[in-house]
Amino acid sequence: MTDLRKLNIDGTEYEVPAEYTLMQACEEFGGAEIPRFCYHERLSVAGNCRMCLVEWVGAPKPQASCALQVKDLRPNRDGTPANIRTNSETVKKAREGVMEFLLINHPLDCPICDQGGECDLQDQAMGYGRDTSRFEENKRAVDDKNMGPLVNTIMTRCIQCTRCVRFITEVAGVQEIGLVNRGENAEITTYLEESLTSEMSGNVIDLCPVGALTSKPYAFNARPWELDKVDSIDVMDAVGSNIRVDSRRDAVLRILPVTNDDVNEEWISDKTRFVWDGLARQRLDRPFIRENGTLRPAGWDEALGVVAVKLKGDPTQIAAIAGDLCDAESMKALKDLMESLGVKHLDCRQDGSLIGGGARAEYLFNSTIAGLEDADAILLVGTNPRHEAPLVNTRIRKTWIEGGLEIGLIGEAVDLTYAYEHVGTSAADVAGFAASTSKFAKRFKTAKNPVIIVGAAALRGEAGQALLAELGQLAKETNVIREDHNGFNILHGAASRVGGLDMGFLPGEGGLATDAILDAAQQGAVKAVYLLGADELDTSKLKDAFVIYQGHHGDNGAHVADVILPGAAYTEKSGLYVNMEGRVQMADRATSPKGDAKEDWAILRALSAKLDRILPYDSLDALREKLMADHPTFMSLDTAPDRAIFDGAALGAKGQLSDAPFKNPIEDFYMTNPIARASNVMAECSAVIEEKNKTVKEAAE
Repeated sequence: MTDLRKLNIDGTEYEVPAEYTLMQACEEFGGAEIPRFCYHERLSVAGNCRMCLVEWVGAPKPQASCALQVKDLRPNRDGTPANIRTNSETVKKAREGVMEFLLINHPLDCPICDQGGECDLQDQAMGYGRDTSRFEENKRAVDDKNMGPLVNTIMTRCIQCTRCVRFITEVAGVQEIGLVNRGENAEITTYLEESLTSEMSGNVIDLCPVGALTSKPYAFNARPWELDKVDSIDVMDAVGSNIRVDSRRDAVLRILPVTNDDVNEEWISDKTRFVWDGLARQRLDRPFIRENGTLRPAGWDEALGVVAVKLKGDPTQIAAIAGDLCDAESMKALKDLMESLGVKHLDCRQDGSLIGGGARAEYLFNSTIAGLEDADAILLVGTNPRHEAPLVNTRIRKTWIEGGLEIGLIGEAVDLTYAYEHVGTSAADVAGFAASTSKFAKRFKTAKNPVIIVGAAALRGEAGQALLAELGQLAKETNVIREDHNGFNILHGAASRVGGLDMGFLPGEGGLATDAILDAAQQGAVKAVYLLGADELDTSKLKDAFVIYQGHHGDNGAHVADVILPGAAYTEKSGLYVNMEGRVQMADRATSPKGDAKEDWAILRALSAKLDRILPYDSLDALREKLMADHPTFMSLDTAPDRAIFDGAALGAKGQLSDAPFKNPIEDFYMTNPIARASNVMAECSAVIEEKNKTVKEAAE
């Protein structure tokens, strides 16, 4: 039962939870607006800036409302509740004094500052600033710091709120920013002024309430009021982070997070935030046809005509593979088209895994991302969530920091930003886990809400099926799956994967999966392969097949293509994406496709007319109606499915467990898809990490 205390806020009495801070009580119950710079809802309380001062009637001085809890307030001498004033003359004078101190050294940079127009200090100065200063001393100047290719620093503007320090330490989990010296000499800096290496470092830009930390790639590009802003969904991983795409004159200039407590809270990874420059580089902006080993530009009619001729052949010699960044509508259109031609060789599992085809809960992240906060034991198998899904990793760390969570890892030992017990390296170690006497194994067996997280890449091929079967049995034996709890989770890395599995973009009866398609193409059994944005596969096996590549970047798939059909990137079309939890989310179009490129579903609709297999929809809305009619799971927008319970023992297929050590699927976090590989910023980040790893290796030797 919540402990309630009576509190008088601005003349009205309220009953307030005792654990609330004064700031929370005044804002939630009293409707007051309390200014602040250092306080942030998702970070620890620092009490640095003193901007949130309120008056506790009878106290000798104003109180910092962020650092004082309701339970710390004593009643008045006559027994009446404590009186708090948020708008008295005392409060106004105190806040104006604090603002005057904060602005002593702050430069008059507003006309050239990238934070101008969306700056907390600017906004609060309008309410509490003076039009003159009583300080005649020279302003202090601070050297700018090197924080790498992402974060630009103008440290003279810094007000030492320490939000960046607390975020990097508490949320990102790397101690790379700190406050050095004392008093007037205090400065925020990185360790030995080295570059930030966290995958989450860009969030300090949003957290900075002044213009001390800004986006280096975005610097001096635009003012916020010049930008067109569109809410969308990120496709750099399968988390489905909610984002806002800011563009001007049909060019994306920045990507920011949108708060969604169930998915990404208010954070996004650096790849999500800074990949936008890759949207304008190495683009496919017109159709191409390969003649005599060379690609030449062509018109749409000619290119579609060539493709139609190749797809009118024997359907047993045709295959289609969907890539990792595809929206559900384009996959549905390709699936309908191929099925109308009688093609059975379809697959959306570009990584070669064989999951899917059964109950939906068998391939989802069933705990949900927010549900990880209820876990008390997590077993990670063949995955590095820090690289595969940084927002899942931060959620695990958040639960670990709060205490009571123990973590075990079977796989490659890496720095996950939290402590874990390394209980194995291969699939064979999963078989012995149930009988293990390790500290974590004992804890896992007695946990109230145990969770298993297996990386999708560890489930590749028949060996992956054997691993899945073993994990399913372990889940059943250890209460991971029970009537009131389903803690069995597959950590997908591809934004399109769950959507493709939901609609059954899988081999038909007698059809081949991705690895088998590639082998058959190499042997000449498959003569035509349709790649829908598929780049993360061994394209060397496709040299003897006729390859149709539909995508937006000149990447691996385009290099082996005989016909290129230019499509739209994720910011250039409206589309449905299903995240690893099974949550269906809609991305909106922010800019137009480049050059002669078209939206992917429209290309397939035009191709169907050339093949005399006209698809039964002429608009995106009609396509979505067909998609939702055929696959009702797409009707539930922005909600994670209920935790369905299934028989873990029915998962996978019995077979020999491999004793080969798991290898993390992502070797370079910044180079995982065509957009990232086209980005100069991602290339700089990759180079920084490579140089740091090289230095560490040399030092160790």
